[in-house]
Amino acid sequence: MLKEFKNFIMTGNVIEFAVAVIMAGAVGLVVNGFVNDIVMPLVGHFAGGVDFADMKTVLSPAVIGADGVETSPENAVRYGAWINTIVNLIIVGFVMFILVKAYNKMKKPAVETAAAPAGPSQEELLAEIRDLLKK
Repeated sequence: MLKEFKNFIMTGNVIEFAVAVIMAGAVGLVVNGFVNDIVMPLVGHFAGGVDFADMKTVLSPAVIGADGVETSPENAVRYGAWINTIVNLIIVGFVMFILVKAYNKMKKPAVETAAAPAGPSQEELLAEIRDLLKK
C-alpha cells in the first residue's frame, strides 16, 4: 500500500496539481494586495473618500470596563469587506478570462478540413421530387 501511494504521489499529474495549488495561493495574495492596496483606494477616492474596508453596521458596540480593558468585542456586519471581496472576485475573473483568451490564441489552430461538397439546392431537390411524381 505504501508503494502504491508513492507511485500515486510521484506521478506527473499530482506534482503539477501541487505546483498549481501553490501558484494559485501566491497569485491570490498578489491579487488581494492589488485590490486592497491599489484598486480600492482609487475607488474610494472617486466615491468621495470612502474607505470600503471600514464600512460596517454595528449591531452591538464594544463594552469597555472601568479599567479601560475591552470586556466584550464589537459585533458588526462588515459589508465594506464584503464589497472588497466582490471587487476582488471581479478582478480575478477578468484576469482569468484574459489568460484563457490568450492561451486559446496561442494554441495552434486546428487543421481545417476540406469543406463538404455542396448538396443540391432546394430547387433541384423539388425538381427531382416533381420528376419522380410524374413517373
